[in-house]
Amino acid sequence: MNGITVIAGRELRSFFVMPVAYVVLTLFALLSGFFFLSKLLDFNFTLMQLQNNLAFDPRAADQLLLWNLNDALITPYLASLLSILLFLVPGVTMGLFSSEKANGTDELLLTSPLPISSIVLGKYLAVVVLVSLLVGMAALFPCLLFLYGDPAPDLGLVLSGLLGLYLVGLLYASVGLFASSLTHNQIIAFFLAFVLCLGLLLLELGVGDSARGLGGVVAYLSLVEHFDNLLRGVVDTGDLGYFFVMIGSFLLLSKASVESVRWR
Repeated sequence: MNGITVIAGRELRSFFVMPVAYVVLTLFALLSGFFFLSKLLDFNFTLMQLQNNLAFDPRAADQLLLWNLNDALITPYLASLLSILLFLVPGVTMGLFSSEKANGTDELLLTSPLPISSIVLGKYLAVVVLVSLLVGMAALFPCLLFLYGDPAPDLGLVLSGLLGLYLVGLLYASVGLFASSLTHNQIIAFFLAFVLCLGLLLLELGVGDSARGLGGVVAYLSLVEHFDNLLRGVVDTGDLGYFFVMIGSFLLLSKASVESVRWR
């Protein structure tokens, strides 16, 4: 455990000594704020339209009863953050191993007394801390609705959605770590991680409505369904297990990739 924290501390220092962490945190704050404000304006505009239609449209009353902060504002806001993490997390992870290879410091790291698993987990832990900061920033905007929303949103649904966003961020981090272990070029590592993460998002589109055989397996591997369940407030062990298994698999692949250097 000592070795893991040493590596994690080393990586975190490099994030904040270089402008990586500051750029990522600033971009995320600006983009998440923009998405939240745009969703809030859309929510208010639709709400005003429904209220104005009450006098001459009998269906407006039913629509107004169904119109709520969770479904109309928080859910689309959290869903929109997936696209931000899709770019930012690979940008953070692209240099974890590739920069070591490019600078020639990977040999020193691999010949250190630390086991490969500690090196991989330490680097991953550093990204986990950064992802935690990003999700914490994303949570600040829904918190405003608890202060000023009337009625306030459902706390359980908000926490479930944030948990889903956090797990997606952790999965992206493990994918980015694996991509970085495959190459010495940070740009290639970024695009490889981006393509793999995008593939996990788009897998479901390739199988359509098929739920049998290979189609069912591919649909299960897509993170969209599991994330959507958490957005709806359904915290199921199957969805949590999916994220843990996928994260663990990419960490094991990263370990195998790093170990293979010793045999070349």
